[in-house]
Amino acid sequence: MRINKFISESGKASRRGADKLVEERKVKINNRVARIGDQVKPGDRVLVNGEELHMVNNHVYIALNKPIGITSTSEKGVKGNVVDFVGHPLRISHVGRLDKDSEGLLLLTNDGDIVNRILRGENNHEKEYIVGVDRPITPEFIEKMSKGVRILGQKTKPCKVTQISKYEFNIVLTQGLNRQIRRMTEELGYVVYSLKRVRIMNIELGGLPVGQWRDLTRKEKQRLFADLDYEEVEW
Repeated sequence: MRINKFISESGKASRRGADKLVEERKVKINNRVARIGDQVKPGDRVLVNGEELHMVNNHVYIALNKPIGITSTSEKGVKGNVVDFVGHPLRISHVGRLDKDSEGLLLLTNDGDIVNRILRGENNHEKEYIVGVDRPITPEFIEKMSKGVRILGQKTKPCKVTQISKYEFNIVLTQGLNRQIRRMTEELGYVVYSLKRVRIMNIELGGLPVGQWRDLTRKEKQRLFADLDYEEVEW
């Protein structure tokens, strides 16, 4: 197994984060400083900053209804970070981000491989939101949002947008630019006053209360793994 995958599977960091640790010479395999692309074999000792890592054999997959005010970060120094908020006994990290001033579905896991598969932009995984704005929604607004809006120096991908009420719409994205929905909406002259994510791929928020989390069901995991063409790592 490649060293970055091993570190990711240990729950210490994402693969990208693992590569950075290796580049910074903070990783050792059997007391030898590791290099990008090194392989780890069963029985090898892997240390990061002197801490020995172990493969996680009991993966957990969690759905959280994140409240407004909680930050999508694993940084312990950040007040209101989502990992401390959940307080899970295992070392977990969030899958992607949800703005501090947004609420709704956020996935967390200690399975680094699945994080990479979900976040990979070219996979076009759907994320669904309900958005409230400050003034009446028009057919022109729906059409422009659906076709794509120019933000951050690029035009967003076409997406599904449906009006729910006078001030609310549903939007399904297949990309995740920084504060994408808020930026798109503001570009068209509207201001977002509420934003809730209600679905990631086949995982739905449903009736999960704000601030509560649950483990994904076996059926949800099976569908998720099938859509990602993924099998859990055995070591």
